[in-house]
Amino acid sequence: WEFNGSFYQPSAFLMMGIPGLEALHPWISIPFCALYLTALLGNCVILFIIRRTPSLHEPMYYFLSMLAVTDLGLALCTLPTTLGLFWFDVRRIGFDACLTQMYFIHILSFIESSVLLAMAFDRFVAISHPLRHPAILTKSTVMKIGLAIVLRGMVSLLPIPFLLKRLTYCGRTELSHSFCFHPDIMNLACADIKVNVFYGMIVLLSTVGMDFIFIVLSYILIIRTVISLTTKEECLKALNTCVSHICAVLVFFIPMIGLSMIHRFGKNVPPLVNTLVAYTYLTIPPALNPVIYSIKSTHIREALLRALCRKRG
Repeated sequence: WEFNGSFYQPSAFLMMGIPGLEALHPWISIPFCALYLTALLGNCVILFIIRRTPSLHEPMYYFLSMLAVTDLGLALCTLPTTLGLFWFDVRRIGFDACLTQMYFIHILSFIESSVLLAMAFDRFVAISHPLRHPAILTKSTVMKIGLAIVLRGMVSLLPIPFLLKRLTYCGRTELSHSFCFHPDIMNLACADIKVNVFYGMIVLLSTVGMDFIFIVLSYILIIRTVISLTTKEECLKALNTCVSHICAVLVFFIPMIGLSMIHRFGKNVPPLVNTLVAYTYLTIPPALNPVIYSIKSTHIREALLRALCRKRG
């Protein structure tokens, strides 16, 4: 512990695995290894295929590349501490290292939410205004959107580590997960955390909350456009281009909303439920997104098959 007058700050936190199943951590690490391997290989393959296939150099796949990079970042943020805990029982993480990990986890989560919104906007323009789509979403516009997404996440979350460093900590130092989360760290403080709670809620609602609302609005407008199409085949073709994106939205937002509700209102929720929802939120989307797009996107699938055939040849 570091002492400075009445100010106390732990030198490190202790990470927890899955409560009640500590003896099974080496076995539990097997599915986690599979998920991380899928996330790393799958997203790298998506990036490689898009980069090597000129026909995929269009807004939809540029945004998919951003999603893949974000998923890679999320997987790499939690992989060292999670597998270190499950394999070697390394529970200790330095205070500043914990704040750094927390900052990047939250930034990448917010970026993923914004990228999903950008993809929803791309689908709306492609279906509702197909002739204007190339003029609206030019390469430079996509780059500006990507830069704005990154800056919004970095700037909005920049005060969070400093708000946590100003707090006095005492007593418990055990985190609920094998990684650092803002509500988790905040609840270990023995000081007034109203500012942290208020700022965290405002940032969450103004970023992820607004993204989700605009994604829903985009699909309401898409459905209105699809309904106006003359034939059933046109309707199905238009909706089929959105299936993979809808799956990615559900896989990301459902566990995120669940985890946010548990941290803020679920004081009586069993620790095991909290832990499982957190792991689902941070490990499932990065692993499933490349699988979803590889299966549902005809262009990605065909480019992947062509690459495999060239390798064999």
